[in-house]
Amino acid sequence: MSIESTDKATLNIEINIDELNSTQVRMIKSINSLLTHTLTTSDETEYFNGSSELLRLLASLIQKASFSKKEGHIDYGKQVLEYCSDILAEQVYEDSLVKYDN
Repeated sequence: MSIESTDKATLNIEINIDELNSTQVRMIKSINSLLTHTLTTSDETEYFNGSSELLRLLASLIQKASFSKKEGHIDYGKQVLEYCSDILAEQVYEDSLVKYDN
């Protein structure tokens, strides 16, 4: 993935989609659009609903990852979401969400 900013009003993100299927690509586009909307909205309802929908879409995309489709009786897609939910809940309540600032 490469990120290029041509000016202050535009951010171009390139993602190699060679190993992604069309559903995954569509979901990435939807997530990107919803993320931008959620980060810029001034409406409380849109902020909460958009944030919820964004997390739901991310969870769905994670479940559609190639790793989760490995052969066997283990439902990796469900397990990884349970793991992520536990970690996220801990970090939210401990006020220790990781902050990335480049």
